[in-house]
Amino acid sequence: MSWNPTLDPVCPDATDLDAIETLIIPRARDLGGFEVRRALPAPQRQMVGPFIFFDQAGPAEFVTGQGIDVRPHPHIGLATVTYLFRGEFQHRDSLGTDQMIYPGAVNWMIAGEGVTHSERTSAATRRHPHSLFGIQTWVALPEAAEDAPAAFEHHGKEALPVFGDGGTSVRLILGEAWGERAPVKTFSEMFYADAELAPGAAMPLPDGHEDRGLYVLSGSITIAGQTFEAGRMMTFRPGDRVALAAGPEGARIMLLGGETLAGPRYIWWNFVASSKERIEAAKEAWRAGDWEHGRFRLPPGDTEEFIPLP
Repeated sequence: MSWNPTLDPVCPDATDLDAIETLIIPRARDLGGFEVRRALPAPQRQMVGPFIFFDQAGPAEFVTGQGIDVRPHPHIGLATVTYLFRGEFQHRDSLGTDQMIYPGAVNWMIAGEGVTHSERTSAATRRHPHSLFGIQTWVALPEAAEDAPAAFEHHGKEALPVFGDGGTSVRLILGEAWGERAPVKTFSEMFYADAELAPGAAMPLPDGHEDRGLYVLSGSITIAGQTFEAGRMMTFRPGDRVALAAGPEGARIMLLGGETLAGPRYIWWNFVASSKERIEAAKEAWRAGDWEHGRFRLPPGDTEEFIPLP
């Protein structure tokens, strides 16, 4: 299948490295045998389009009995996206959702006015050695949706568009790009995609988006004659037609971007908001710990512990 039958399928060449607006080297953090690399927010860039948080989790290997336990914690003003390459998570939230997520599928949790969730390795998976590798991102909501009711969507890998040409396969996770649209309901114009490229394969960045970036997950890519290895995020100037090519071992990359938001966003702990007052109100509600009548609830089936306010 061609990238988009309505567009020129020939990959354009970036004229020079000025097309790369920002280069970000993620900060690595060891969580005790489990490494996380955070690309967003960064000193050079808080956001790419509406994407305000981008973490590479793993790859990590676990022996029998071990796993990940992200205890219940709150969010406001954003939507979370969990996307795995290997392993699985059990997602539970205060809406009553109890959903396993597997590679190639997407969990899209809209926090809006407030939601609490946990992500843990399931009891079944802990019975044998296992691995985990994935990306977690947060998408900041536009002001009109910041206080919307919380919601949750899950779409299996078979529901997401897959397309490509010339040794490239792309799975569109969110939004619209290359003439395709993902099924997830979004609140602003955006795109988020997982692309695998064979050695030497080339692909264009999508046109028509105000802000665009990519993250090299494995292998390497070349843009305008310069090579970028795994663990690098870059953003591009609006309007430039940009193409990339995979290195001799191929590459896997995540592409992201979209419309920039109308105003600044403040981020504190797990809260994102267009005003500091919204964040202060959420802090007080979580600190109060009124799980029965307050703003936040704990996920049914996961109420024995939670992450306290920093």
